[in-house]
Amino acid sequence: MNECRERDAVLEIRNLTKHYADFSLDHVNLTLPGGSILGLMGENGAGKSTTIKAVMGLIRPDEGEVRMFGEKAGEDKPALKEYVGLVLEDLHLPDFLNARGIGRMMGGLYKNWDAPLFGRYLERFSIAPGKKLKDYSRGMRMKLALATALSHGARLLILDEPTSGLDPMVREEALDMLREFVMDETHSVLISSHIISDLEKTADYAAFLHRGRLMLCGEKDRILEQYRIVKGSREEIRALEAEGRFITEGLRENSFGAEALARLADKDAQWDRGRRGISGTPFDIILEPAGLEQILLYLAKGDVRERGAGRGDDGI
Repeated sequence: MNECRERDAVLEIRNLTKHYADFSLDHVNLTLPGGSILGLMGENGAGKSTTIKAVMGLIRPDEGEVRMFGEKAGEDKPALKEYVGLVLEDLHLPDFLNARGIGRMMGGLYKNWDAPLFGRYLERFSIAPGKKLKDYSRGMRMKLALATALSHGARLLILDEPTSGLDPMVREEALDMLREFVMDETHSVLISSHIISDLEKTADYAAFLHRGRLMLCGEKDRILEQYRIVKGSREEIRALEAEGRFITEGLRENSFGAEALARLADKDAQWDRGRRGISGTPFDIILEPAGLEQILLYLAKGDVRERGAGRGDDGI
């Protein structure tokens, strides 16, 4: 399933490719519609940060293009960056600075800098304007980065692992800010994270990068509707797959039987609602909802098998 394509896109990534000696980002295509949050998921080293750096012009891709607000982005379009708020895993600013000094610096960088709004965010986040960055906790640094990104009229927020290492309360506060931001349908968020539970609660669209390849992309709710965990015997699961009921994305066995991730063979079909099993079959099959983390685990393991990871069966 690869359906991250919409009209009226705030951000479009087309065939984005970047080669390194030991890694390649391989023809990634993503579209972020207005008024929505796209969660970019994947393990560490999957290509999330490479994608964001290419979008922001911090690295030059070998192939592909990036469009923001309908215009091709690039070194010759610096004005587009006025409307993009970037939040990285760290601020990358000198530790002797304080929030007041950062506000003055940003006022010189952005023509739409809103100093009173920045002050209100500092108050909301309980950030002391005179406190130096070296005395900030990880959570306070992230809050300051968010306050900065939200104070210059940004229509697009791009966040790279913003909640990594934060305690649950601070993470939830940050996610609430993103939900509030996209209530204005001219605003959108691209957020990368390996904390899948955060994205499952927050994102409207989900994209999964694995080893530089886009494995899955689409509306989050539709993805969750398309997949189920199927439990039974290996023979029963394979028999139903042969009948065209579903397509399995990897299967594993244990002492109680077998378990597989199953995807509807027909994307317009629906699973039997309100039933644990599959109607019209003599098999003792159980269906359970699949979370994003389960889906991504199966897809990643399936990708390993396709590349010849030394597995002689179809287990994960």
